[in-house]
Amino acid sequence: MRSARLLLIVVVVFLLTWVAAQTDRGARSRTSSAQGSSGAKQAAVPPSASAIKSFDLNAMDRSANPCQDFYRYACGGWVASHPVPPDLGSYGRFTELAEQNREILHRILELAERPTPARSAIMQKIGDFYESCMNEDAVNRAGDQPIRPELQRIAQVSNTPELMREIAHLQGLGVPALFRFGQTADYHDARMTIAALDQGGLGLPNRDYYTKSDAKSVETRDRYVQHIAAMLALAGEAQEGAAAAAHNILAIETKLANASLGPVELRNPSNRDHPMTPQAVEQLAPKLEFAEFVREAGSPAFTKINLNNPEFVKQLNGLLQEIPIDQWKQYLEWHLLNSTAPYLAEPFQEENFKFNESYLGGAQQMQPRWKRCVRTTDQNLGEALGQPYVDETFGVEGKTRTLEMVKAIEQAMGQDLQQLPWMTAATRQAAAQKLALVTNKIGFPDHWRDYSTVRIARDDYAGNVLRARAFEHRRNLSKIGKPVDKAEWSMSPPTVNAYYSSAENNINFPAGILQPPFYSNKADDAVNFGAVGAVIGHELTHGFDDSGSRFDGEGDLRDWWTQQDEQEFHKRTECVAHEYDQFSVDDLHVNGHLTLGENTADNGGLRISMRALHNREQQLGKKPQKLDGFTPEQRFFIAYAQVWCENKTPAAARRQVLTDPHSPGRYRVQGPLQNMPEFQQAFSCKAGDKMVSAEPCRVW
Repeated sequence: MRSARLLLIVVVVFLLTWVAAQTDRGARSRTSSAQGSSGAKQAAVPPSASAIKSFDLNAMDRSANPCQDFYRYACGGWVASHPVPPDLGSYGRFTELAEQNREILHRILELAERPTPARSAIMQKIGDFYESCMNEDAVNRAGDQPIRPELQRIAQVSNTPELMREIAHLQGLGVPALFRFGQTADYHDARMTIAALDQGGLGLPNRDYYTKSDAKSVETRDRYVQHIAAMLALAGEAQEGAAAAAHNILAIETKLANASLGPVELRNPSNRDHPMTPQAVEQLAPKLEFAEFVREAGSPAFTKINLNNPEFVKQLNGLLQEIPIDQWKQYLEWHLLNSTAPYLAEPFQEENFKFNESYLGGAQQMQPRWKRCVRTTDQNLGEALGQPYVDETFGVEGKTRTLEMVKAIEQAMGQDLQQLPWMTAATRQAAAQKLALVTNKIGFPDHWRDYSTVRIARDDYAGNVLRARAFEHRRNLSKIGKPVDKAEWSMSPPTVNAYYSSAENNINFPAGILQPPFYSNKADDAVNFGAVGAVIGHELTHGFDDSGSRFDGEGDLRDWWTQQDEQEFHKRTECVAHEYDQFSVDDLHVNGHLTLGENTADNGGLRISMRALHNREQQLGKKPQKLDGFTPEQRFFIAYAQVWCENKTPAAARRQVLTDPHSPGRYRVQGPLQNMPEFQQAFSCKAGDKMVSAEPCRVW
């Protein structure tokens, strides 16, 4: 996975880190415990280059029948040997690689935090941010003082105009109160950026947590009220007053939830497409004091804004008339606390963990402090931290190799489009035009984000977070009225993920994911195409899933389908939705329509990646032999399945089914494979086997 030169660099960096740690030992006062929840600061020992494999025979359970349960066959050994760590709610191959990347980032930050004359401006910025987080004594001494001025501002609000100005101010600090105001690509001219106002203002994961009436949902709301009250009490509210305020806050958020579109409705971009003038917003919701809000937010002047849910804004207007100012102030105080608790003193961190990460997420204990500090540095200064990360792990050669695979898969998708039996010539031509316009961003940005205006202090952790958030908020608002920057990234380079943008019609692969188990120079084509190839195909297929298919090649929301083809497409996507509706996790069924886009992309991406593999074999002029006792096709499917090996706590599994548009890992394996004749042929599966669908679904 690493060249000899890179391995030498890693060893040297580790030795320098160790020497620096010894020299600096005792120079700073920190709370540290070798095994404690806050975690000791110590030099990170990177995992060996072979720690994560792209094709792992030990991950398999060969006693399982691949035609009955392929997930167990490919992942059974991994699942048995990788229980969920106590500081996480779930653990999978994505997490495994993210943890390895976090070790690399840890090592970089350990070096960067030392205030030496040789530090670059970038290393100083990320190092001082990390130091402010790791200085736990200073964070605890500060208590909630970093947000006291903001709490005092809220306390001084006395009427609705002041309330709206305060909401604009808080949103500028990254506090998601009441709704989300920002920017988006124009649905009807994707080259331009316009203002946007979206529903929001909830403290629980989504609307369904407020509207469902089952026993677990009721229990969750009760626990949420207790959590709010506990957090308000930590901020100085008397216990009785905190309990009453918590009930008021839940009541407000429940009304906001009832006015909101559900997660399935939001998947349809037509439901989110409501362009209007700012004057029309003022007429729709006079109590919103929208003109004053926009001025306070620091937005440029604009003539067009998109509302994702006008009914939400209309009902919000009524709530601003109906609910007393004092209750709104309680609501704002809570959202300020909820947004900043992880960066305040230990009691706030612990209460936040107890509800959000433990009760909702299933973790048993807080992560070591260094992990939390690495994560927060990446979240707030991602493209600064990404620069030394890319220098160490990726480089230009990695980008070149990945682009070659992307091109091969795009070619395979073009072939697929030309051969689909259900698509007419007119739609086929439009789809081919869209595919030809897809662009690719691989590894890292061509131009790095400039954080020079963000003031970072070594002794002000919460202040650093708020200032970084304010910088990002201003940067995003400044885009309004300007052309869309298609070179910009939405993920930092170390991120273990990828995404497709409908507005930009491009696929984006950060450097963080382009490593085993997804990609390896040492792996054969079958393994690489089964792993990262299927992920590339997945992202490419998002341009043609139930949501992405509504946008044309320029990124505009436009119907480019014939009526006949649209009906055929809908019939096929409904097959997929119904298929996944049958999958369950404990007492919950997967929501086939919430997960439809991801499931369509899994099914399509896997097919076109296999086509690309076969194209590659034809180019080489010979059929590869078996390796490790498996044919290329078998290795392809095993490598694909092993990307999705995972374990989850019941709480994490429940939250995923309720909120996540991605299906659980088991069904990201079983679902696509049971629809593929190529899989059934590779493993000699027969009709009646569980891995052979009686009514297979296929869109792409």
